[in-house]
This record gives sequence, C-alpha cells and structure tokens, in this order.
Amino acid sequence: MFTKRDLLRSAALATITASTAKSVPVYAQISADRPGFFKAKDIAEAGFIYGLPIVMNYAVMHEYAIDRSSGQFKAPFNQIKNEPNVFTYKDTAIVTPNSDTPYSFVWMDLRTEPVVLSVPAVDSKRYYSVMLCDGNTYNYGYIGTRATGSEAGDYMVVGPDWKGDTPAGIKQVFRSSTLFSVAGYRTQLFGPDDLDNVKEVQAGYKVQMLSAYLKQTPPPAAPAIDFPKIDKELVKTNFFDYLDFALQFAPAQGNEKEIRAKLALIGVGPGKTFNFKDLPLEQKLEIGLGMKEGQRKVDEAVGNVGKTVNGWRVSGLPGDSAHYNGDWLKRAVAAQAGIYGNDPEEATYPFTRVDSDGQTLDGSKNSYTLTFAPGQQPPVNAFWSLTMYDGKSQLLIENPINRYLINSPMLPNMKKHADGSLTLYIQNKSPGADKEANWLPAPNDTIYLVMRLYWPKTEAPSILPPGEGTWQPPGIKRVA
Repeated sequence: MFTKRDLLRSAALATITASTAKSVPVYAQISADRPGFFKAKDIAEAGFIYGLPIVMNYAVMHEYAIDRSSGQFKAPFNQIKNEPNVFTYKDTAIVTPNSDTPYSFVWMDLRTEPVVLSVPAVDSKRYYSVMLCDGNTYNYGYIGTRATGSEAGDYMVVGPDWKGDTPAGIKQVFRSSTLFSVAGYRTQLFGPDDLDNVKEVQAGYKVQMLSAYLKQTPPPAAPAIDFPKIDKELVKTNFFDYLDFALQFAPAQGNEKEIRAKLALIGVGPGKTFNFKDLPLEQKLEIGLGMKEGQRKVDEAVGNVGKTVNGWRVSGLPGDSAHYNGDWLKRAVAAQAGIYGNDPEEATYPFTRVDSDGQTLDGSKNSYTLTFAPGQQPPVNAFWSLTMYDGKSQLLIENPINRYLINSPMLPNMKKHADGSLTLYIQNKSPGADKEANWLPAPNDTIYLVMRLYWPKTEAPSILPPGEGTWQPPGIKRVA
C-alpha cells in the first residue's frame, strides 16, 4: 500500500493561514450565482472529501510519470518500470512498504488509443496480480493468479469514451473511467535468493499501444499537456486548483452529477479556471474552512475504519465504482489509509498498534508473542505475511538479522509446537538461538504491524467479509 497523507494533512490549516495573512482586507466580489458564505463553505467541505483521492492520485502520477526530477520518477506514460528489489530500512520514500511482492508500474495515457498489457505464463505456485486503478482511484480490473489464472495473455485497457472492436487475441477489455490510469503489478518473492526468478517474470510483462499490437499506423499524437507542478507545499493552498485540473480528464459519471454541479458553483470543474490565489479574502476563508472540516471528517473516519478484532483493525475499503456507490467519504478514507490498496478479495490487510489488552505495542518496554492455533494460520489461496514497522514512521526497521517480515513461504524453516501451533516472537532482542527462526525483530520503540492475506479464501474459515468472517487474527500477547 502507498500513502500520501503527509501531502495533504495540513492543507486546510495552511489555506486559512495563507488567506488571512494580509494586512489589508480584501472584500469578496460575489457574483449573483455564487452561493453565500456558509453554503460555499459546505460545498468546499464536500468537494474536499470528494476530491481528496483524485488530487492524491495526481500527486503520485506527477512524481512517477511526469516530473523526471522528482526523485521518484519511474517511466514516461505507457512504458513499464520494474522494481526488482527487496525493500529494506533504507527505503524511505513510501510508508508501510511491501516486501512480499516487488512492484512494476505503468502509467497509461488513454487519450488517443487503448493500451495492450501482455503477461507471460507464470508458475501457478507464484502469485502475481496486475491491479488497474484509474484517476478516481477505482480498482476497475485485475489480471493475475486469482482473476485470470497463470496463463499468458493479452489484455486491453481503454479510455472512458473509446468505441471500437475487440481485436482477435485480446482476452479481456478493461475500461478506465478516466483518461489517465495506472497498472500496478505485484509479483511474489519467495525470499531474497528468489530475486532473479522475479526479474524473469517481470521481463515478460509487455506494454504496447493498440496500433503497435496490431502493427498499424498510430493515430495522431494527443496534444501536449502543461501538467501543474505539485508538492506538499503547493497543495496546501492549491488543492482545488489541482482538482479543477484533474477533472477535465475524468468525465462525470451518473452519481457525480450532484457534487460536480455544486463544485461548479464555486468555480471548480471542466471548463472552469479556479485559481485560489486570485480569490478575494472571504472566498479564501470559505474554501479554507470547508477544507479543514473535510479533513477532520476524513481523519476521524480513518481512525474508526473497519472493525476491531482482537486488537487488529480489519476493513475492506478499496474497490471499484460500484463498491463506493457515490460514498465519497468512504473513497477518501480508502485513499488516505493507503492509496492503491487492493480489493479485499485480492488482499486483505489487518493492522494493529496495540496488544490484545489494548495497550500500545512498544519494543522498548515489552516482548510479545503471536500464536496461531493448530490449523488456524491465515486462510489464503496464495500466501500470508506479517510485516514489522516502526510505530512512528511506518517504515521498515534496521535489525541484526535483516528480517522485515515473516511469511508463509518461510514456514518450512520455522519451529512449531508439538500440537502444531505456531508462535512468532515479536521483540527487540533475540528470543534465543532456539527461537530465532520464529523471531520478527521489533524496534526499540513503538510498533506497527500489518498482516497481509493475499487471495484470501472465501469458504470457511475465511477473513471475508472483512471484520465479519469466520477466521479472526489472534491477538498479540505481552510476555510476562
């Protein structure tokens, strides 16, 4: 999972500060059709919640596919970038990094023609997935072990208004609701010595424009776009400028007409030219107060997401357009909690910061155990893992055995009790040579743990539906 929370967390407060830091008062010139102060504030609040995932996505796209100097640039549009590496404590660009499945990325520009994504045959024992996520942060399709199987295949991704025949050889067509979209590939890594095999699979991922796939002359190039630069400072005041820009590439869906009409009343939307810095003071205050209240509601909802099960928070937030069904707060929470998270059917992510008694996990004060009863390990069709993070930064931690997670492929080398149960030792210091195979090193500080269940089973026992399933993650126990 990725998150851009820091990019937006202080946006509302900074907007108000910027708008009031003037010694000379400026009076609003409110047009006849512009709503009054409080109604405009309410529109800004609703618009912030609606637009948060869209702006967050634009920020990632700008870093990964547009700004070559960002330090995070991956590849230009319609070119794949493979990341054949194991994340360690040295990787600090993305919080809560995933060390199970090295990534590949393709940011797609679908304005002129579709893109064809080709995948190789992959050993059925190795899980992989290609998640298709559009500018609205809807997961609108999957290719991979669960969704399409392990065979080789060609798949076509089309834009929202594309009309045409499906060429021979294309197994499935996926339609993005926006003109720019991302394909995020996850390829299972069995261990550090498996990296060359992952690279071989990644080398088989191919990306072509439809015309190249058909060996035809490509259509005329789309007009060049002057993408506005975005960073955590600019977004503090320019949030609605970015939303205004992004919406031109996202045709309104039926359930968006109401919120789009409201945004148009404050100058945001396709055909508009919203510019925060040119607004009169009163209108800046409308926007700033609305953003602040919108962010408060998102933060509150993130804190209460899902259900608490034995100290773990279990939820199933991400999904497609039908999954959200116009619930913009639910969509904003999914993005802020971890943009580009999987649908729960593809992967479910219980997480915790507390033990089974509700006390904060802290490696400087306690040692802990997590025990799976006989036959009660996470029920998955692919694999499961438990990853350790620093409780404050949510980054992987440096440790003497360079172990950042324990996952099911490691089980043959781990020790079980006589009854078949499995205990993991979660602590800062070694539990002893006889237990080190089951040791997940913890920071000498607070702890954040994430369990990942890839392709969770649907038959009992199952974690699905998330938080209500027949399987529950066991609580973390303090060692006396």
